[in-house]
Formats: sequence, C-alpha cells, structure tokens
Amino acid sequence: MNYTVSKNIKTLSYILIAIGILTTVVGFFTDHSEHHNRFWGNVFVNSFFFFAISLAATFFIAIQYAAEAAWGTVFKRVFEGVAGYLPLGALFLIIVFLAGSFHWHDMYQWMDPEVSNPNSHHFDKLIAGKSAYLNLPFFWIRTLLYLGVWTYCNHIFRKRSLEEDITGGTIIHFKNVKLAASFLVFFAVTSSTAAWDWIMSIDTHWYSTLFGWYVFSGMWVSGVITFILLTIYLKKQGHLTQINDSHIHDLGKWMFAISILWTYLWFSQFMLIWYSNIPEETTYFYERIRDYKFIFFGMAAINLIFPLLLMMARDTKRNIKYLLVVGCIIFIGHWIDVFVMVMPGTVGGEWTINIMEIGMFLGFLGMFIYKVFHTLSKAPLMVKNHPYLDESMHHHI
Repeated sequence: MNYTVSKNIKTLSYILIAIGILTTVVGFFTDHSEHHNRFWGNVFVNSFFFFAISLAATFFIAIQYAAEAAWGTVFKRVFEGVAGYLPLGALFLIIVFLAGSFHWHDMYQWMDPEVSNPNSHHFDKLIAGKSAYLNLPFFWIRTLLYLGVWTYCNHIFRKRSLEEDITGGTIIHFKNVKLAASFLVFFAVTSSTAAWDWIMSIDTHWYSTLFGWYVFSGMWVSGVITFILLTIYLKKQGHLTQINDSHIHDLGKWMFAISILWTYLWFSQFMLIWYSNIPEETTYFYERIRDYKFIFFGMAAINLIFPLLLMMARDTKRNIKYLLVVGCIIFIGHWIDVFVMVMPGTVGGEWTINIMEIGMFLGFLGMFIYKVFHTLSKAPLMVKNHPYLDESMHHHI
C-alpha cells in the first residue's frame, strides 16, 4: 500500500510556498543592489542548497549499490523520496544561469564579454586568462551534462527500484550495481567541477584545489541530516517499523563522521591560505572575515561543536531528541555555509539576513517538502524483493 501524505504536511508546504512567493515578489521590488544581485544571489543559494541535498540522496543510493551495503536497504525509499526533488532543483539552477547569461544579474563577472575584451575599459587580464574554460558555450555544455546525467541516473535508479518490487530476482539489482559504479566515477569528477563552475567562479579571481571536496562534504552532511529528520518523522507517524535503533545509530554515525570531514576541509582550506598569506588567495577569506565575520566563524563553530560535543557518544546517536535538535541546527548551519560562499562575491558587504532571505528559504523548503512527500506517496515506504532486505531488517549493532 502506498504512503498517503497527511493534510498537515500538505498545509505546511502550501503555507511555506506562499510565504516564499510573497517575500520573493516583495524582495525583488525592494532590492536596490546592482542588477538585483541580492535577489538572484538568494535564489541561487536556496536553489543550490536544496538541489545539493537531493543530489546527495542520489549519491547515497549509488554508494549503497556499489558497496553492496545491506544496512541501508530499509532507508531506500527515504533516499528516493529526497532524490525526487532533483529535477525541480535542476530547473531552478538553470533559471539562475539563464538570468546570468542574459545579464539580468552580474553574479558571474566572467559572463560579461567586456571583461575578456582587451579593447574594453572593463578588461580584466586574470579573467581573460581563464576564458578558455569560463565561457558561456562551454559552461552550458558542462552544466547541461552534469544535470542531464545526474537526473537520468536518478530516474533509472528509481524506475528499476519500482520494477524490482514487482519482478523480484537479482537481475535488476545487479543492473543498478553497474549503473552505480559508472555514476560514482562520473560524480567523482563532476561534483568538483560543478562546484568550480557554479560557486567558485563567482569569485573569479580566486581558486582552491580543496573547494570541490569542501562543497561535496557540506552537501553530503546536509543530505544525511535530511534522511534522519525524514525518517524520524515517518517513524513517529507509525511508518517504517522495520527501522530500529541500530539503523538510526548508523545514520547518526554518518552525520558525525561527515561533519568532522567538513570541518577538516574547512580548516585545511582556511589555514593553508592564511599561513601562506599570498594576496590573490587571501582575498577570498579577507572579504568574508571583514564583512561576514560573525556568521563565517559562527557557522564553522556550529557545524563542528554541535556534532563533536553532542554526537560522539553511542547513546546520543540513538536518541531521537538529540538527533532532531542537533540535526536542525547543523542543517541551518550548512545553509549559512552556502550563503557565505555565494553572497560576498555577489553583493560584497551589502548583505543582510532579512525578510527576503528568510522568506525565500522557507519558500524553497516548502517546495522541497512538497516534492519529497509527493515522491514518497508514489510507492510503498518499504521496498519489496530487494536481495538484501532481510539482512537489513535484522541489522543490529
């Protein structure tokens, strides 16, 4: 029997979407930044943040197949539900990039042909030197390739998962194992290059070889937190009875471990650039410390301290109250992380977290909730005929 979305969830998502639409319209007409950069910056922050969570779900599905992992089989429909937002998230990203291509905003300096024209007074030698890679035709080829392959693989994973419920056997399972291996190879490269293209190129003069991994770790931990929150909600509603404390414990371990990975990458990138003190590298952190100091260091502290102090013990990883509180706080912490990555190169020091920022976040959250639960309602919450289902149901640590 398929899952039925409760009226409360539908009402909540509608209210959040309405808030988002209202504040977006108000924000657009009250945004006095050049080319509405604050407005478009916020659209991009939320588009990327929620898209990245759904992409993390697709990655998690693939890694479970490739590793032949049994423990996560009982979560499979949760992963698929979160991944269901991927096509909608991709659409919002395309809208942002189209707006940049038509110069409705100037978040991406390199999209202005004048900066690469030696005869223009806007000529920028450093950006012009990167024009072989940062040019609109090549950018769009890469972007459509990323989004197309990721969305296609996600669609096939889901399609075959539903077919497996009906046909059983191992043929479909091993087809997905092969697809997962190919997807992970592609994803290993493109998750970094997409971070360079979409986020790092906002600060066109700056680059970091760790940046792709840093963005990936934030995406991954945000996705795991979403799995935890969604699983806890469904269990409280009487669903997913096959999931026990050991399963929850494993997700808690993932949240703790990837939070430490994210912190390691944040500190490594910051410390190495700070220590070497090379002007073209330090400019990235100089802007953030000068204009975003409180949320820049506050975000780093939140995303480290809460999991480190509250999630290290075994019992806390099994405690639903701890997971809910810590998960929600870190979830907001990683949204702020994306905000700090995008806004300094978009509006500089003229930033704020006001009605537009909060309202747009809530609007995207509402769309995300609606799409995730809509996907969950299209199939039973527990897979059938998966070859590792019985082992997963008897998973205890």
